[in-house]
Amino acid sequence: MQITSNQTQPPKLLDQVAAKMRVKHYSVRTEKSYIDWIKRYILHFNKRHPKDMGAVEVEEFLTHLAVARNVSASTQNQAKSALLYLYKEVLGVELPWLDNVTQAKVPQRLPVVLTQAEVQAVLSRMDGTMWLIASLLYGSGLRIMEALRLRVKDIDFARREILVREGKGFKDRVTMLPASLVEPLKAHLLKVQTLHKDDLNAGHGEVFMPMALDRKYPNAGKDWNWQYCFPSVKLSVDPRSKVIRRHHADEKTVQRAVKKAVNLTGIVKLATPHTLRHSFATHLLTGGYDIRTVQELLGHADVATTMIYTHVLNKGGRGVSSPLDVL
Repeated sequence: MQITSNQTQPPKLLDQVAAKMRVKHYSVRTEKSYIDWIKRYILHFNKRHPKDMGAVEVEEFLTHLAVARNVSASTQNQAKSALLYLYKEVLGVELPWLDNVTQAKVPQRLPVVLTQAEVQAVLSRMDGTMWLIASLLYGSGLRIMEALRLRVKDIDFARREILVREGKGFKDRVTMLPASLVEPLKAHLLKVQTLHKDDLNAGHGEVFMPMALDRKYPNAGKDWNWQYCFPSVKLSVDPRSKVIRRHHADEKTVQRAVKKAVNLTGIVKLATPHTLRHSFATHLLTGGYDIRTVQELLGHADVATTMIYTHVLNKGGRGVSSPLDVL
């Protein structure tokens, strides 16, 4: 006679990490990247369990990334954040300050900025939804994911404002809605509303709800106000809930569209969708708006971050005239 135990096995380490991150409302993207770094860390030390390691191993791994793998500073910082999260939030271990890590070099690069003529040239070679998204990146200073995650309720046409929910650093902010985009955006949303009605009729139409609001308001996910302004062209299975939903559009689609438009203009600058946000900030400063206003519109926590745009204004060499020009 086989004896079965009622005791359940404790969840595996990576499952514990995922569960903890979902409670803390981390995005799917962040969850995947953290788990990937934790896997690499474990494999680097021949599958030793992290609870049997500590600050020495974390320092060694992070140094390895900088020295042997030559990763960027942002990549090393992401790995560091993942491991600190693992030890503090999952294993309940406070690591001492990591003083012996060889830091990856942070390149001091100025942002690529397009002139207003170049922006116009790029946008003129785009159309439809991609043109509208790119126009918002430049006209409102949005990051690409901020634009794609916009909900219908976040657009205030009367006040010509956009409410950016949970931007970088989980911060909300308000930015402008360009007057020239009011009518195109309204026309676009009419098409999206028709698509939403079709989804509802087909038994779908429920969108992802943040911060567990789907439990507090079970029917809100099907409400028009909560729908994404820029939905995906096809339905997909939610990786967490396994519910069939229409997610927002993929950022890679926008990136490819902008790259194609830049190539068609013949512009040799390495311009990306984020370049439109850089251009937004620079052109506002050129137009005489104060840096604090631009900081608020961009959602920068520190004005020092915004100050970088003062170095790429249309004044070479910090506004100093070359002596050659006065001969």
